[in-house]
Parts: sequence; C-alpha cells; structure tokens
Amino acid sequence: MQDHAPPPEPQDDGSVADAYSRNWVDRYAPTAARPYLRLSRADRPIGTWLLLLPCWWGLALAMLYDGQARWFDLWIFVGCALGAFLMRGAGCTWNDITDREIDAGVARTRSRPIPSGQVSVRGAAVWMIVQALIAFLILISFNAAAIRLGVLSLIPVAIYPFAKRFTWWPQVFLGLAFNWGALLAWTAHTGRLDAPAVVLYLAGIAWTLFYDTIYAHQDTEDDALIGVKSTARLFGDRSPQWLRRFLMATVGLMGIAVVYAGLPQASALALVVALAGPWAMGWHMAWQLRGLDIHNPQKMLQLFRANRDTGMIPLLFFGAALLL
Repeated sequence: MQDHAPPPEPQDDGSVADAYSRNWVDRYAPTAARPYLRLSRADRPIGTWLLLLPCWWGLALAMLYDGQARWFDLWIFVGCALGAFLMRGAGCTWNDITDREIDAGVARTRSRPIPSGQVSVRGAAVWMIVQALIAFLILISFNAAAIRLGVLSLIPVAIYPFAKRFTWWPQVFLGLAFNWGALLAWTAHTGRLDAPAVVLYLAGIAWTLFYDTIYAHQDTEDDALIGVKSTARLFGDRSPQWLRRFLMATVGLMGIAVVYAGLPQASALALVVALAGPWAMGWHMAWQLRGLDIHNPQKMLQLFRANRDTGMIPLLFFGAALLL
C-alpha cells in the first residue's frame, strides 16, 4: 500500500478536515453559527446535491410520463432543493450524534463539531429537530400521498447510521435514504406512486453504491481498526469490478425507468433524448473508474465529489426531452 500524508488536523478556526478550502461557512457565516452549519455539512455541499438530484430526476420523468407541466411543479422543484438542504443537514446531524465516538477515532472525522467539542450532543439534537421541522413545513405543502412518503423516509434515515455496525453493506441503507426523493417528487407531481419511479429509485440506489464505495475507501484503515463495516472494506482490491457492476445497474435501471415514463406520452425523439441521459451518465462514471486509485484518499474524495456532475447529466437530458 502506498504511503500518503494523513488528513489535516482541525484548524484553530474549527474548520473540518475534509471541507472545501475557503468555503462560504468558514469565510462568511457568523462565528456562532459556524459549528452548526458544519454539523449540517453546509461547508461540504456535495451531499445536498446527491440528495437533491434524484428528486429532480423524479420530477422530470413524472412530467414526461403524463405530459403535463404546471406552475406547482416549480414549487416542487424549489421545495425539493430547500428540503434537500434541510434534511441532509438533519440527517448528518443525526449521523454525527450516533457516530460521535467512531468519528473521534478516525483521522478524517475527528475534526467534526461534536468530537472536536464545538457542539454538545444536546445542542446538536436541538439543531436536528429545528431543521427537520422546517423541512416538514415544506413537505406539508405537497399532496397527501407525497406527505406520507416523506414521513416514511425517516425510517431509512434513522437506521442508516447504525448500518455500518451490523452489515457490510451500509451503502445500501444510504441509497435507500438518499434516493427517496425520486419517489417523493414523482408522487408530488402525479399524486400517486408509479412503477417508473420505483425503477428510478433502484437506479439511484445502484448509483449510491458506486459513489459511496469510492467515498468509503478514504477510511478503510481506520474503519478496520475500530470495526466499522463498509463495501469498501468488503470489496477491497476487487472494488473496480464491483463498481463496474454498479455502473451497469445504474445505467440499465435508469434506462428502463425512462422507457416506462416516456412511452405513454413522449414523442419518439423525446424518448431518444431522455435515454441519452443514463448513457451519458454511464460514460461519466466510466471516466471515474479510469482514475480510480483506492489507496489514495485524496483521489477518492475528488472522484466522490465529481458525482454532482454525474447526477446532473441525466437531468439535463430529461429537461431537453420535456421541451420536445
């Protein structure tokens, strides 16, 4: 195994080791608010994008499915963005509360607000509830079916932090939580849950297995020492082969979802354009595989962050298909 410098220790200003340098929280947020915004990962926006993009996929394919676009869809679009920011923050706060002892033993995470002493567990719990309540106010502006789905989403969110303790596949539980928005946004538009949304949800879970296995390779040595399980540890040097399988599952399932969604209403040209979305997404994932170096934590973080663009690619094609 190659030798690499350890992650940087927390700075005097309380910044977190794996945050973007000179991020807006460290530069512009009020000093008193910074620990709480760091707890919500506001200084690391990639997670919000990864939670949000499946929501927008679901909304776009729902409009392709029934051929309708209403003004309320604009609110669904905006509401999903606000909700993703808030629920990602609440989920990360819950994760950091439950993982505070684990985080203290991992070089990359010991600078987080709870293990570093910036925020108390009680303060974090209050902050989590505040974020969740604001997100709930957004949720209740949707239809009844979407509200029920939104409440159900709390189950995988609550389970995920504990998954690494009892299964080698905690990334599956992350996928269940992070892609729920595909179901919710579809239902917020159509008023019901249909098969294309479920297949799209499965595609998102496969994508999560891809990017979070890459992410987990940053911590394999520390995870092994403290007994934390992950697909990165399970696959080890076989990770590239498994990542290719997740790539194929993502592209194949998303392609099926597009066909299901497009056949009732979309034109042949719109369907072809929409199908180009998962195809192009697959090429971007293949590009990540070409640069894979599981023994280089900085490279793994770089590739993980590239998945914002990965998830944006099919959305652009779905949007173009809606215009045809």
